[in-house]
Amino acid sequence: MPRAKSQRELEQLQEKVWYSNETLKVFIADIIPTCCARENMDDRMIEVENLVNTYGWLVVIKHIQKRWAPDYNTYIWSWKLDEIIDEMRISWANLLIFWDILKPHQIYTVNEKLRSIWAKAWDRVDLILKIFEKNAKTTESRLQIELASIKHMWPRLFGMGMELSRQWWGSKLARWKWETNTEIMKRHLRSMEDNIKKELEKYAHVREEHRKWRKKKWFFTVGIVGYTNAWKSSLLNTLTWKWVLSEDKLFATLGTSVGKLWIESNKKAEDQEQEYTKWTEILLNDTIWFIRDLPPELIKAFASTLEDSIESDLLLHVVDASDKKIDEKIKVVDDILESIKAIQPRLYVFNKIDLLTKTELTALKKSFKSLKPVYVSSYEKIGLEELKKEIMKRL
Repeated sequence: MPRAKSQRELEQLQEKVWYSNETLKVFIADIIPTCCARENMDDRMIEVENLVNTYGWLVVIKHIQKRWAPDYNTYIWSWKLDEIIDEMRISWANLLIFWDILKPHQIYTVNEKLRSIWAKAWDRVDLILKIFEKNAKTTESRLQIELASIKHMWPRLFGMGMELSRQWWGSKLARWKWETNTEIMKRHLRSMEDNIKKELEKYAHVREEHRKWRKKKWFFTVGIVGYTNAWKSSLLNTLTWKWVLSEDKLFATLGTSVGKLWIESNKKAEDQEQEYTKWTEILLNDTIWFIRDLPPELIKAFASTLEDSIESDLLLHVVDASDKKIDEKIKVVDDILESIKAIQPRLYVFNKIDLLTKTELTALKKSFKSLKPVYVSSYEKIGLEELKKEIMKRL
């Protein structure tokens, strides 16, 4: 069969796989340094499996290989990749996902090998972008995802150029007959990136005007941040009675949601001893979740969404109290906040305490006493009054 014809048939088959309603079968692969503990790698594999399940696909096989450094061409050993391809053929798996971020020539080489079974390879960023694309509800979030996709695709033009550079007259966009399709694609992506940035600047300007209006009205603003699946959207709903999508899935929230929190305090009037109730209005901003090893281009793409948190008077760092890797995930969020220069006061909120026993909760309080957190359950509505008092105290 001629090469061009086989390529067209492969592309048609892949398109049918991606856009059909059938469950996609996924093979997950990763490498672990020989000096690292197996449980750390298992935790990473569980997280990427949760990402796959979030999208609605099915993980059929997981494979971990021990080696000091990734293979230069195929990330994992070439012979091990051949074994994986054989296993994928037997299990009818359609997609191979690597936890790490692969280099352009690595993903190109692996995809070339997967052509024989009509399958495709992604790294973790590809998967996260697909989840983002699926959960995007607003025009702004869709633009941000498109911008992140362009930034992720740009380095891969090196590998794509091996095929595209052989074609000289394949596009109507060509202005000069010596311009290759690779150069045309670079120019087209650059133009798309500039247009998207201009559109996002409009949304950023509107959000900035909203912040100025709030400051004029002397509204306190509180940003809610946290590792994915810590139920921060659920906490926002409970505190403000605002309906925001809250699911037990990763990256369920992509945009910014603002809710009003009213906190009452009893004060004495100056001219009499009688107490009266004073209500303070506080705006809560719910933003995108964080995850470990989040690529810089994704953070930059959602910079406008994160601005509301950066400009807030106080940050609520919501933590999943039932998570076994709680120390690691607190550090992940703190590092990302530092990278986006969010330096305002921070209040740690340990959520999901209803999932802990009394002994576990006591041990948790002892371990994280230095952070002075507030322990709550947004589901059972435990500790919310204490949280409100602490918010007023910090503000």
